[in-house]
Amino acid sequence: MAVCVRLVTLLLAFVLAALPIPASAQGSTGRHCASTLDCTAAELEAMPLTERLAFVRAVQDRVSAEYIPGFRHWRNIEGIIGFFIEKGFGERGSWVSHVDAGILEGIERGTAMALGVSDDDGGNPGSHLWADYLRRMQRGELTDRWTHDPAWGNAEQASTEHGVRLAEANGARPTRVDWQIYQFSEFYRWMLRNPQSALLMLNENLGQTTGIPLAPVDFLRWFTDVTTPVPTHRGAHVAHDLALPSPVGAPISILQLFLAYAPELTRAYQEDTAH
Repeated sequence: MAVCVRLVTLLLAFVLAALPIPASAQGSTGRHCASTLDCTAAELEAMPLTERLAFVRAVQDRVSAEYIPGFRHWRNIEGIIGFFIEKGFGERGSWVSHVDAGILEGIERGTAMALGVSDDDGGNPGSHLWADYLRRMQRGELTDRWTHDPAWGNAEQASTEHGVRLAEANGARPTRVDWQIYQFSEFYRWMLRNPQSALLMLNENLGQTTGIPLAPVDFLRWFTDVTTPVPTHRGAHVAHDLALPSPVGAPISILQLFLAYAPELTRAYQEDTAH
């Protein structure tokens, strides 16, 4: 009898060991989520930022290998996550963490849809926009920056707004500094989504605001280049150090944000392009 019980126990242990362990149970890693493309926003939110950075890089590697050769169009997100890591933002359960998870979920689900891995959008409105963005990239429809940038910015905006809703649903609220960084990201996405209006604003205000002779179109192309982490990383530092004259949640215009950011951003542009 004891021998039979022992055999049954060993057989059960063998069967259980052979079963796949759910992502939530094994503790998701960035590379695991990039491999399966099925981690939930909650699982992404539970990951430390270092793993989220690994996730963004691994997803780009996968897209590059399987769908769009040389794809590196989420490097600006790497810049923001790198800033969060440096400053100690994004602690699990925080407003920043939930918003970031919504952004990454949109990227993940959109990639899965474009690659034909899954048609589950996760309830994230950004998923379909990212899938469409990747498909258009693959078809060669987004080679021009004036067409590419609005498509990228619209997908990011939808994912970000979903992340804000996730944060609110989980009872998380932004600190004043969180809100300043968010305002910078809103400004950044507005520039991507509205390149003609952004260029007009730069033409009218860039020189007189900074006192530095710059070609507005060159500055705009540098600032909204999604294939490099530098502008978003430097811009987040600028936003962090600036004391914007508005409380959390108060409206602030794009022009006000530009006038506040312009001097430091143009210095960052000069330093980066001088290399």
